[in-house]
Amino acid sequence: MRELPSSPYIAGAWAVGDGDLFDVLNPATGEVLATVAGAGERDLESALAAASDALPTWSRTAPRVRGEVLRRAFELMHERAEELATLMTLEMGKTLADARAEVGYAAEFFRWFAEEAPRIGGELRTAPSGGNRILTLRKPVGVCLLVTPWNFPAAMATRKIGPALAAGCTVVLKPAEDTPLTALYLAGLLAEAGAPPGVVNVLPTAQPGPLVAAALADERVRKLSFTGSTAVGRLLLAQAAPRVLRCSMELGGNAPFIVLEDADLDTAVDGAMLAKMRNGGQACTAANRFLVRAEVAEEFTAKLTDRMAALRLGPGSDEATGLGPMVNRRAVERITKLVDDVVAGGAKIHLGATPAAGPGFFYPATVLTGSSQASTLATEEVFGPVAAIYPVASDEEIVARANATEYGLTGYLYTRDLARGLRIGEQLEIGMIGLNRGLVSDPAAPFGGVRQSGLGREGGFEGIEEYLETSYIATSW
Repeated sequence: MRELPSSPYIAGAWAVGDGDLFDVLNPATGEVLATVAGAGERDLESALAAASDALPTWSRTAPRVRGEVLRRAFELMHERAEELATLMTLEMGKTLADARAEVGYAAEFFRWFAEEAPRIGGELRTAPSGGNRILTLRKPVGVCLLVTPWNFPAAMATRKIGPALAAGCTVVLKPAEDTPLTALYLAGLLAEAGAPPGVVNVLPTAQPGPLVAAALADERVRKLSFTGSTAVGRLLLAQAAPRVLRCSMELGGNAPFIVLEDADLDTAVDGAMLAKMRNGGQACTAANRFLVRAEVAEEFTAKLTDRMAALRLGPGSDEATGLGPMVNRRAVERITKLVDDVVAGGAKIHLGATPAAGPGFFYPATVLTGSSQASTLATEEVFGPVAAIYPVASDEEIVARANATEYGLTGYLYTRDLARGLRIGEQLEIGMIGLNRGLVSDPAAPFGGVRQSGLGREGGFEGIEEYLETSYIATSW
């Protein structure tokens, strides 16, 4: 692998970094993978100045030209897919299979929004009175602050950068401190693809709070896009309120995975393995509560336990690994506490439930039954390879249980009766539903949740709207 950049990227160049140095660890070993020069106040000022200076020219750049930059970035990601996948595996711990899938998924956001850039439009209408014309224009919102999480370090960046650049915005990206190397890699790749200096800036830091707060208070920033926990999202919304910033929030989830008694259980287990175990369960879309009709709960539990037991635990860089490490030690400690609490309360262990010994941050695939649906395991995001199964007696109970949460991001539903599935799906207070599918993410689909799972949508036709303002001109002739 080529030498990796490990300092802020500002105005088309690698800066020294005036913040504190911090280490990025390999979760499979706990050893230092790289030492990164963190961004400080001067770096933030330089990045905002660069983004602000680049904005007028970039916003006036022909949409087709903006799209071609993204198209070339898409091509470069595929040319270097193995290198980028290996980097994500080393940095975040995910298996190579998951990392390769993420590279393909992440690249598609560049291709999708490369095609959307030339389609930004407006309207010309006659006012109902007939006295004037109504002309609407679509303009870029301005300088955007993008804050991304560690679990999908490439896809969460491209899902925000793609529509922002397509719309004519410039960006300052603050990646998660656990996984800054992927974002810095993408910055270099976008420059090679033709993004002018200042259009994309990346500020790694291990002290994100002060840096993000200062950015939100700066008059040059007009948009915040954040992916992360609901708790942090609430804080950022409060910080954005004084300046009435445009905000997009992709926040936490508590996804129900519903299995009706008429479902094909083998297909349901296939979907469960994808919905629960992709990225080791470290996804906001991960199945969090398995609500299974009582008639088939025992059989489903046995089948899922067998499949989860077959996963090989180990470093993500090993092709044979089916379950890699968690991102850091804190994640293992948190999962351990959630599981230990319900086991102490009488939950039955079918598999796992004991942290793996040795170097690295590993937690095994775990299957539980008999825990309370009021427990923290059921009400909080597990963000790990733990499947808790809850038998339910009726469709009405399923809907009530599924909606008994403040979140509403993702849900999954398995049944052979499509009409029944759609009827139940309509009653779920959820932004995205996988009906007989264990995967909902698609660059061409609107990604986002309801209630405390977020604001706005990413991807799809809707994704670029988050980075555009409507300007109206009243005229007549």
